[in-house]
Amino acid sequence: MARHEVDVVVVGGGGMGSAAAWRLAGGGAEVVLLERFEEGHVRGASHGASRIFRVSYTEPVYIGLAQEAERSWRELEDASGVSLLTVTGGVDHGRTADLGLLAEAVEAAGAPGEWLAPEEAAERWPGLRYDGRVLFHPAGGRLHADDAVSALQAQAARLGAVVRHRTPVTAIVVRGDDAVEVRAGEDVYHAKRVVVAAGAWAGKLLGGLVPLPPLRVTQEQPAYFAPLGEAAWPSFVHHLDDASLAAAGYPSGVYGLGTPGEGVKAGFHGTGPVVDPDERDFLPEPAQGRALREYARAWLPGVDADAFTPISCTYTTTPTSDFVLDRVGPVVVAAGFSGHGFKFVPAVGRILAGLALTGERPDARFALDRPPVVA
Repeated sequence: MARHEVDVVVVGGGGMGSAAAWRLAGGGAEVVLLERFEEGHVRGASHGASRIFRVSYTEPVYIGLAQEAERSWRELEDASGVSLLTVTGGVDHGRTADLGLLAEAVEAAGAPGEWLAPEEAAERWPGLRYDGRVLFHPAGGRLHADDAVSALQAQAARLGAVVRHRTPVTAIVVRGDDAVEVRAGEDVYHAKRVVVAAGAWAGKLLGGLVPLPPLRVTQEQPAYFAPLGEAAWPSFVHHLDDASLAAAGYPSGVYGLGTPGEGVKAGFHGTGPVVDPDERDFLPEPAQGRALREYARAWLPGVDADAFTPISCTYTTTPTSDFVLDRVGPVVVAAGFSGHGFKFVPAVGRILAGLALTGERPDARFALDRPPVVA
């Protein structure tokens, strides 16, 4: 059995864990990053060619994190020489009160959007059909997830971190407030801190160690649709109220974005079947696939609704859809990113490094002991 002494072990080499390793190594910590699967694997939530970047949230804390993340993505691009964030503009449309709340929140945060008539939006982006009011955000865009994870790990390694793939962690044992043991096969790592950013495996690794909220792991199934032309695509979110959802038979609102080389990505949000991450079949659920194609026929005139490639990914969702970013003793927790976390990756990395190195805590809404939301 090999024994290793380090300052911090990061468990999980997706976006969040890789960003934590980058920031920890940049802060002078001796870091090892342990990822259970091979480089570039598709079993988690940080793979693929596209994720939406947007600042359009109603909660100021998320707007602020997105603004920080935008600056940090550019910092990572400068350091790595890799283009990661492409600005395309983003639109929110629909007939719900959410749009007015979005507009008020981003304006208050100094990132105002622009109201467009549906006809004006259709002239700019004819691939979309618009439902009611359209709120345009010029800062919206697209992140390349695979390239981002690779860049984060490369920069972490450049700063001294050790990155190990195909290294599943089998146990985490707390030995004291500043001592934790992480076991991975024949290797045992002794550290002052462990950062657990294990995605769908968070519950399996952290159960009994920290008071996690219920984490719902689902297998989501967006799809790439073949575009019918060369028109530009913004990132988009279609907000649908309960009556509209019931009338159309859709399980949720829809998000999407153009993805060069793949097509136009579109998907429902957080509506897939509950799965065990170790027992996934990666197979599309037929009813949701049909509903998504029907949506494309009705609302995406710029794609061929019958020419599509299903995608399989996981969501790990908390009851409030807020993240868990907290620390108990030597254990730092990053969990429950609820299908909307990737845009925040470098900002979350900074938070996790702060929790590990100085104990600095983020907004209370990310705490493990946040009071439950009463409906």
